[in-house]
Parts: sequence; structure tokens; C-alpha cells
Amino acid sequence: MALSESQVPPDAQHYLVCGTEDCERNCQFYCNDCHQPMCEQCRDEHQKNTKTKSHEVVPYKQRKRTLPVEQCKIHPTKEMVLLCEECQIPICYKCTATKEHRGHAFTDLEINFDEKVSLCHEEIAKIRNYFEPTSQDLKKEIAGDVTEIKKIMDGIRTSMKTEAEAVKKLVDTVTSENIKQVGKIEQSLLETLNGQNQEIDDYITYLNDLIKTFYGYLSPSNIEQITSALKSESFIIRPIPETSKPVPPVFTACQHSKEDVAKLLGIITVPNNKPENKKIKPMETVSTQLKPTEKQRKQDKEKSYVKQTLSLSSSVTKVREYTAPGVCSVFNISMGKSGRLWVSDDDGNLVQIDLQENQLQKIQTSGGFGYHTVTQDGDLIYTDRKNKVINRITPDNTITEFIKTGNWEPLSIHSSHINGDILVGMMKGGKAKVTRYNKTGTEIQNIQRDNKGQVLYRTPHYITENINGDVCVSDWGNAVVVVDKSGQHRFSYTGQGSEFGPYGICTDVLGHILVCDVMSKTVHLLDQDGQFLSLLLTPQQGVKYPCSVCVDDENNLWVGQYGTNTVTVVQVSTVNILYPYSNS
Repeated sequence: MALSESQVPPDAQHYLVCGTEDCERNCQFYCNDCHQPMCEQCRDEHQKNTKTKSHEVVPYKQRKRTLPVEQCKIHPTKEMVLLCEECQIPICYKCTATKEHRGHAFTDLEINFDEKVSLCHEEIAKIRNYFEPTSQDLKKEIAGDVTEIKKIMDGIRTSMKTEAEAVKKLVDTVTSENIKQVGKIEQSLLETLNGQNQEIDDYITYLNDLIKTFYGYLSPSNIEQITSALKSESFIIRPIPETSKPVPPVFTACQHSKEDVAKLLGIITVPNNKPENKKIKPMETVSTQLKPTEKQRKQDKEKSYVKQTLSLSSSVTKVREYTAPGVCSVFNISMGKSGRLWVSDDDGNLVQIDLQENQLQKIQTSGGFGYHTVTQDGDLIYTDRKNKVINRITPDNTITEFIKTGNWEPLSIHSSHINGDILVGMMKGGKAKVTRYNKTGTEIQNIQRDNKGQVLYRTPHYITENINGDVCVSDWGNAVVVVDKSGQHRFSYTGQGSEFGPYGICTDVLGHILVCDVMSKTVHLLDQDGQFLSLLLTPQQGVKYPCSVCVDDENNLWVGQYGTNTVTVVQVSTVNILYPYSNS
């Protein structure tokens, strides 16, 4: 069924009948002078007619809207057909001669009405084509966030239960060992008391025998014997044997507070990060024109070129995903030999897994995050911030103290792939530095200030070395700070926006620098000289909270996430970034 003109929305694709009498063909055009919809055949006839050939016939979507008939309030017999530009009110022709509008400028009200109607249609198009779909996309994102939060919280609850079970087992083990120790102490004390008791029994027997002897001396027939005995030492009675009162052990019950137990079982921390506003895609210009002008076509082409060239910087392909048991988040990653992986979390849990996700070894480090690195010899070394030492784990799982750092707390650590040197980010009393040791643990370099005497670091949270020997430090709350191998400051990268939270950092075989940004939840890709290339692993690509990175021998990127024990392996393909051509 055909619709009348008033029933058809401006952007609808319905069948609209031609306005010519007895013509039932589809309307495609519109005469702005006659305010009549036309089919193609009627349009041709209309433009051939000498009376109407000067009329403006346009595609239907570009039509002028018919001005509603409304009588003038001052001159009820006249229709309002003009707009007083100075008063901005509709008037009739008769009003132009009145005192109120004398000398004012007037325009055709129909033209003004058509402009306002077109503006309304443009706003409707914006709402339908941009605001409403974008809002629906945000709803989907929020729903996804709800699912993700529930998953994360379920993971936290599972980790808490696992930790509690582990603590229960430790309590049972320690209690059992303590009870065994009490049994041994009891046995030793009872043996001592039994020995004393036997000694007293022997003494009583001696006394009874002595009494019998003395009774024998009392017989009158033995007067000579008792007289002789009185001269001897037979009347000296042995003293009573000494005994001692045993000293039992004392059990001192520990006074545990709720906070102590919470620390033992692990604590829940909420990162002090400002929630990032969800990105809303920019609105493209909505136009109701049927055919764009030449100028618009040129502008659209330029915009398309800019958009295309800027999107060619990199592509990411997901290779695999691993689950690391024994950690609640993945704050640090080191690739070991034989396809084994070391990961650690912010509770100091340091875990080794194989590529079948089996836990091979777990170590509880002190001082947080469990920063670690694999040496050229295949040993793992990790920092002990609390005790100010660096420990070494050999392939046979022997843990030894490797380097003492004096009064400085070791934080980040990296073993050079170039010469085996060990780079350590350290802190002491608000100061920070990077110290270089050779592979035997001898200190050979300290990097603390630039050539102007300004401090380089605040919190050297993560550290790595580039293929040219540059030392690249992810300085939390500050920047990515890069010095050359002699310690001279080369550059600092402070991100692309107002907030930048550098975290895990690594370099690839091409000398690119990859650094996690916990503020934007992405990975920044830089060239060797600190020039920004692109953002990798946005939340839309499935990695929502990247906080640690490393590169394997095949140049695959391994990414650890906050709030989950997932390690994602991706392949990053980079190309040269093209910039739009400009005539300026």
C-alpha cells in the first residue's frame, strides 16, 4: 500500500505515490514551487511545460517542506508567510506596514521553515545513526565489564580459598611437629624423674639393710662386735641422694589480631587508579543531501586517507593463552630454557610452569612483586627487597644468596642478553638508581643523575636492555627513561595523553620498546629513539589489564594481566607508519 507524503519519514525507504492525478507510479522527485511529489515521467513533462519549466524540481529528499497554513494573530484573514529577521517572529504581508515592523528586513517564512525542518531531520539522523547505536554499544561494553568483574571476583574468591587451605595445611603441619616436640621433651623429663626415683629406691634398700645390721649389734652376745663397730665408720650413714624438680616447657600462645590473619592469608587491594572513561567513537558528519558536493567529496577522500594510513601501524594475532597456577596476577614474566616460564604476582609468589600449565616450583619471596630474570646460564635470579639481597636459583632448584645490595632495596632486575651483565633498579630513602653488576656479581656502574645533575628515576619499577645497549627503565608515575650503555640520558617518554602509568617493559629483536600503560590499559610501541608508533592490545583485543611483557626467541609477545593469572601470547606485525600528505 502506498503512503501519503505526510506519513513517510524523511529517511524511509517506502513506496510513495506520485502526486499527479491518476498517476500511481513511484515518486522520486519533488517540485518545490508546486509542492508536489512526482515520478520521473511526470517530472519530464513538468519541465517541458512552458508554464512550469522554470520551476525548481529536485530529488525527493532535497525537497522544501510545505509551510503549514497559519493565520496571522493580528490580521486573522491573512496567512503568515514572512519572517521578521529583527523580531524573529512569523508575520503576514499586512504586518510589514505596521509600526512594530517598519524598516525591518523580512525573509520568506517557507525558506526559514524548510531550513528548520532540515535541521530537525539532521538531528534525528544523528540520533539514529550515532547517539543511539553508540549508547547501545556502551551498554554492551558495560555488560561485558559486568561479566569480566564477576569472573575476576570469582577468581579472587577461589584464590582466597586456595590460600586458606594452604595455610590450614601449614597450621596442621606445624601443630603436628610441635606436638611431636612436646612428646620428646616429656619423654626426656620422665626419664630423668624415673632415674631419680630408682636412686631413692636403692637408698631406701640401703637404709633397711643398715637397720638390720644395727639390730644385730644390739644382741648381748655381740658386745665385743658392737664395741668394735663403734670405733669404725660403720655408724656414718650415707647422705640422702640429691634430686631436682624438673623444669617443664612453657607454651606461649601468640596474640593474633584480625589484621595478622589477613596478612597471612593475603589482602585485597584496589588499585589507586582513576577509572578510565570509556572511549566514545567520534561522530561522523550526518548529511541529508542525496549527492555530496565536489568539496565534500575531496574532504571525505582526505579523511579516509588519513584514517587508512594511521591504521597501518601494526597488527596483532593471538597465538595462545596460558593459565599460571599459584599466582593471583601476573606482574612479572621471564622466559626460561626448555619452554619453561617464570611468573610472579604482587604477593611475592614466584612460580615456574611448563607449557602444559603444570606448576613445577613455587617460592615465596619477600618485599612484594618478586621481580626476576633468567641469566645467560639459565639460572633464575630474583630480588629480595626486604632483606636487600639478590638470590639465585640454579637448575637443580638450589637457592643461594648471590648479591648483597647494602642499604639499597633492590626492585627491578634484568640480565643482559648481550654480555650477561645484571641491571638492578634500586631505592633508598626516596632516592633511586640503576646499578650494573657483571655476571659474577661485582658492581661496575651506578646510574642516578643526568649530565645536568638532575635525578633520572623515582621508582624504577621495571627494567630492560635494548639491542643497542640502551638501558630502558619503566619509572612508575614518571616516564620511560632511557640512557645509553655509558649512562648518558637519551630520552624520556611520557605517553600520549594526560595520564601515563608505565609498568612492564621489554624490547624486541628490531629494537622496538614495548611498555604497558596501566592508565590506558594498552601497550605502547616505541621505536629505538622513543618515537611513538602505535598502541597495541587494546581492551577490544581481549587483553584488558596488561601489566607485564616479555619477548621470546621467535619475537612473540608474552603479556601478563592484572587481576587474573592469564598469560596471553601474541604475534605483533609492524610496518612503517605513513603520514597523510599535506600541501602546506
